[in-house]
Amino acid sequence: MPETITDAPSIESLAARCRQASRQVATLSTQQKNRALRRMADALEDRMDAILEANEKDVSGARADGLPDAMIDRLVLNEDRVRTMADALRDVASFSDPVGEMSGTRKRPSGIEVARMRIPLGVVAMIYEARPNVTSDAAGLCFKAGNAVFLRGGSEAFHSNHAVADALHAALEAEGIDPAAVTLVPTTDRAAVQEMLTLNDHLDLVIPRGGEGLIRFVDETSRIPVIKHYKGVCHLYVDQAADLESAEDLLLDGKVSRPSVCNALETLLVHEDVADAFLPRAKALLDDATVELRGDERSRQVLPDIAPATEDDYAAEYLDLTLALRVVSDLDAAMEHIATYGSNHTEVIATNDLPTSRRFVRTVDASVVLVNASSRFSDGGELGLGAEIGISTTKLHAYGPMGLEALTTQKFVVYGQGETRHDVRK
Repeated sequence: MPETITDAPSIESLAARCRQASRQVATLSTQQKNRALRRMADALEDRMDAILEANEKDVSGARADGLPDAMIDRLVLNEDRVRTMADALRDVASFSDPVGEMSGTRKRPSGIEVARMRIPLGVVAMIYEARPNVTSDAAGLCFKAGNAVFLRGGSEAFHSNHAVADALHAALEAEGIDPAAVTLVPTTDRAAVQEMLTLNDHLDLVIPRGGEGLIRFVDETSRIPVIKHYKGVCHLYVDQAADLESAEDLLLDGKVSRPSVCNALETLLVHEDVADAFLPRAKALLDDATVELRGDERSRQVLPDIAPATEDDYAAEYLDLTLALRVVSDLDAAMEHIATYGSNHTEVIATNDLPTSRRFVRTVDASVVLVNASSRFSDGGELGLGAEIGISTTKLHAYGPMGLEALTTQKFVVYGQGETRHDVRK
């Protein structure tokens, strides 16, 4: 049964109010935005008990509904996670404000001076599942970039999202800022999403974060431009020139540290020249972490007791302690596998051969490509962006972790001294 707050305004009227609030946010100074962000962070910590109480209600409901462990892990809040949410807002406050930045200034033969100014997008709509931290992360990033945000969270986190939003609203009101700048849709009815996706007069961009079904639905239904945070089918390729001990560390961190996140490894590719040496070592480590392995015929010659892998396994985003294996003949075969099954998210190579790493970086089509570093670094915070609104697997207009700059666009600004394109006095 969908959750709904009674007597709530219509979706369209909420979107219109959010659009109105976006005009105020776009005119705020950097100092005003930073002060509000720090107050928002304080409000999350001040209302810790209410947020955790609401989250416990959501978690209990999720367990009663039999939701998978991976989704519950994303849903759960505790004191440390709420503090992390607050710290992320403080981090955003500490970052340079992209709004108003001028770049590309050049003089044209006509005499005019042309530059580009970075400006807000307007109203960013987020449709997301399970993660209540997205409520504050998205609000903070959009706000610092001069945007309002229109949020529709999943039913699993309904109470948590509203407790977080209430804290953010209190902070905005205390700063004299219209709380509609952070608007949370007050229902989990699927019809609300369908209506949202028609509101192109009020919403400028939609970013869906969640399962493959949600993202496909939004992409196929929306009248508003969509940036897809698609699934993370992430690979580690262990090259013949890899340091195998280092590769073990990349494998363990990428697969085991937090398997339920989108930058976790889902497939291990191993060069045939090191398969006999590496796979038994990898299996011993992964067995200790209770990881289930599924491999191709060649990998099962080395590890005969693992399950056979299917085509579906190589395309799967497990988000769990399951890993697909394949032994490949060379770098080209590894890159062909990634091109076939990858999701343009994150790809890793372990190698000490510089030409090989350069070919991998140049050829592999993914929003983040790492050489001898864990896939878990594919994260806005780790890459220096602060909190991220998502990892775009769409190339227009952003690709990879989306921080502040990705939540803005640019307009042309032209300075002249009375120049005209034609002689108007003839």
